[in-house]
Amino acid sequence: MNTHGVRGEVRIQPWADEAAFLTRFRRFYLDGAPVKVRSCRVHKEMCVVSLEGVDDVNAAMALKGKVIFIDREDARLPAGTVFLQDIIGAKVVDESGAELGILEDVMSEPAASVLVIRGQREILVPDVPAFVLKKDADAGVVTVRLIDGM
Repeated sequence: MNTHGVRGEVRIQPWADEAAFLTRFRRFYLDGAPVKVRSCRVHKEMCVVSLEGVDDVNAAMALKGKVIFIDREDARLPAGTVFLQDIIGAKVVDESGAELGILEDVMSEPAASVLVIRGQREILVPDVPAFVLKKDADAGVVTVRLIDGM
């Protein structure tokens, strides 16, 4: 989190999703306490947020470097999507069911996120429908399609 302007707004860099996802929330959590969101808009792939009780640049400066959280009960995920934390550590298999390894990390890259799979070797798979066929958080399995060179 960092300041934005002189009226107490803060910039938030989303870690795992597009900034627009955060515009749906009416509260965030800061240091474990709920904070009401007065307004939230996307600006240059970040969220510019006005929080209740943060009315000037000095109050915003006190939040610099802090991490905000959401309550997952407040999130309405589109069908077929999951929270990343629910699939980290999942078994990764290919289309035929052959085990490739464990989903170790998800890297955020400009074009698309990249799944980092650790097995006999490290495999990097773009998180796009052409390669990631299914993410089943309940079963703890991610199914991917590999091509030559992956």
